Amino acid sequence: MFSLFRLSGHGKVSRPCDPGQPVRMGPLCCSREVQRHALPAFQQRRPSGEGLFSLKIPCLSSKQFVSLLCVCVDVGSDRSLTGPEQLTKTRDTRVSDTADKYSSQFGGGSQYAYFHEEDETSFQLVDTAKTQKTAYQRNRMRFAQRNLRRDKDRRNLTQFNMQTLPKSAKQKERDRMRLQKKFQKQFGVRQKWDQKSQAQLKPRDSSVEVRSDWEVKEEMDFPRLMKMRYMEVADPVDIECCGALEYYDKAFDRITTRNEKQLKSIKRIFHTVTTTDDPVIRKLAKTQGNVFATDAILATLMCCTRSVNSWDIIVQRVGNKLFFDKRDNSDFDLLTVSETANEPPQDEGNSFNSPRNLAMEATYINHNFSQQCLRIGKERFKFPNPNPFVEEDIDKSEVASVAYRYRHWKLGEDIDLIVRCEHDGVMIGASGEVSFINVKTLNEWDSRYCNGVDWRQKLDSQRGAVLATELKNNSYKLARWTCCAMLAGSEYLKLGYVSRYHVKDSARHVILGTQQFKPNEFASQINLSMENAWGILRCVIDICRKLDEGKYLILKDPNKQVIRVYSLPDGTFSSDEEEEEEEDEEDEEEEGEI
Repeated sequence: MFSLFRLSGHGKVSRPCDPGQPVRMGPLCCSREVQRHALPAFQQRRPSGEGLFSLKIPCLSSKQFVSLLCVCVDVGSDRSLTGPEQLTKTRDTRVSDTADKYSSQFGGGSQYAYFHEEDETSFQLVDTAKTQKTAYQRNRMRFAQRNLRRDKDRRNLTQFNMQTLPKSAKQKERDRMRLQKKFQKQFGVRQKWDQKSQAQLKPRDSSVEVRSDWEVKEEMDFPRLMKMRYMEVADPVDIECCGALEYYDKAFDRITTRNEKQLKSIKRIFHTVTTTDDPVIRKLAKTQGNVFATDAILATLMCCTRSVNSWDIIVQRVGNKLFFDKRDNSDFDLLTVSETANEPPQDEGNSFNSPRNLAMEATYINHNFSQQCLRIGKERFKFPNPNPFVEEDIDKSEVASVAYRYRHWKLGEDIDLIVRCEHDGVMIGASGEVSFINVKTLNEWDSRYCNGVDWRQKLDSQRGAVLATELKNNSYKLARWTCCAMLAGSEYLKLGYVSRYHVKDSARHVILGTQQFKPNEFASQINLSMENAWGILRCVIDICRKLDEGKYLILKDPNKQVIRVYSLPDGTFSSDEEEEEEEDEEDEEEEGEI
């Protein structure tokens, strides 16, 4: 009587099997004890799977099964395979399809040899190198991690604060945070979109339209001009002094944000006469000098590397003389607002915050404050010569307090520079000395566009922060004012802080305070190098002196840090041409009305 048992992979008896059912055994090696063991007769069958054999084993005792690990039968012969022979037979049986492809490269059996005649077709090169992320992906991940850390710190701080609150206060704080998250979900995306739209700066317009018949004679980029240095500048000599000045009212030095003073509208005449229309310069050009200009024109050229907006200056060469003029009916005398800020004003149309309207507002404030801070109607400090621009039939009290000083500089051996400089007022010192001053005004139009610095809150306690913000947003304007004060030889530069009475009211203003500087010290504070300023001016003069006789235009590119010199045809920007253009415009308006 025989009974069949199933052998597990480790040579142990798992459970009895039904008679006649084949037993599948794995290709295991046999120990020497098993090799010496005599088995009863058994029936051999064909293999039913790859590397597996069907056996019928008679019933054996338990001791025989304990010592029995595995018995493997070779199908092609009548002997049992044990040890390495079994391993070889099993490997050859399992991989019979690819057995001929592998053989040992170390001289072993043919089972380890490798033939790559068919494997090349299935070979693929895989790039395991780390992919490079774009700058946008890197910054996005960095900002995301920063925001996560910030949110985590905020949550930890909130939890710490809530631990010290009573129960009712904790509930109120939770309600407040819940509402805050709700509003952030509703308006957060819209706010980010608005910030992105504001960050995109619009292209600026040129101060004058460049015509096709204008030829570029020279081009100067700002990086090259910033390296210019000229130190051979002699001390200026006063040729002629004209006009009368009013004394400064020291009560304005005591104005603070708590006792602010309303800015008054003072109707006085301000003369902005260009170089060639000045009768004194015309008289001096006959006998001395070969380069003539005003302090405002020279300051524009000397500080041009700080400018952002477009501007233009006309250069006329007559013989060996150069005249630097401003163009008639131009915006040259308007004061820019937040020109060098990160987000300059970009409103269009009739908005009171458009660049042009802000410039007109700043000019209006500057004129009124420069006269209001003086002792109007009292004794004036008079120069030897009267104001050359005041007509005889005009009341002198209607003319603004201004004095003109015509000064001569020697730039090398071949350049004699004559400049008309201005003073705005005069001040008596502690010991009774007379000091000439220039009065200028900084205006606040919206604290949200001034890096969040509210003048009414910060001007008294943190005036340095307010001034630093203005130096950042109006670097070019402050540099021009400082340069004009140094050219005129003023002892002090008075700055007034004027703000709107209301953010949306551009007609009413209040004076919040004043500040006083020495021009030389203030120039070092704002990093204004006069050696570089004189170097830029000397470079421009040398370029213009090499040109032929005629009229030229120096134009600052509106969107690039470049200055170009254009040659102008005869009659460009002349009075006759402007009259013709005005007549054409009037005719077009009449035709439109018809």
